Amino acid sequence: MPAMTPHLIDPTTMRQTMGRFATGVAVITTESAGTPHGMTVNSLTSVSLDPPLLLVCFNHGARSTTAVTASGRFVVNLLSQRQQPIALRFAKRGEDHFGGLGLDYGNHGVPVVPNALAHLECEVGQIVEAGDHTVVFGKVTDVCTRDGDPLGFYQGRFSEITPHGAEPEHWFF
Repeated sequence: MPAMTPHLIDPTTMRQTMGRFATGVAVITTESAGTPHGMTVNSLTSVSLDPPLLLVCFNHGARSTTAVTASGRFVVNLLSQRQQPIALRFAKRGEDHFGGLGLDYGNHGVPVVPNALAHLECEVGQIVEAGDHTVVFGKVTDVCTRDGDPLGFYQGRFSEITPHGAEPEHWFF
């Protein structure tokens, strides 16, 4: 087999290519030194069922990255289709993401996004620096779920994710 010549991939091409991979949308929340922090992510995956582990990729230098690693705990809030405004709110850098938002707290004293499809409370496990991100492995210690359809993200835009053969979610509750 011939040797492969390294090919440089520019960040825009990488973003456009990976944009073809549909994901869900989550908000990661934590509290550090009495201040709530949060950020929108779609780079999240389940790693293990036994023990329950997941990983989240955080931007280097983000306040939420520092807060999660300092506090040692965080919540993954899986957003529903109706929560696009929440995703946009927590995606803005340097803002008070929790201003005017009623705070609920999980069992570990970490703020949670009200009415999210699921909350996964986690303790920080391993931390790995990878490229321009900090990868945090979370030990899932508690979960809470509710019915509904998830908010999706595809090709740089929010999208709907509905199981085949399912009726669309009604927007009345």
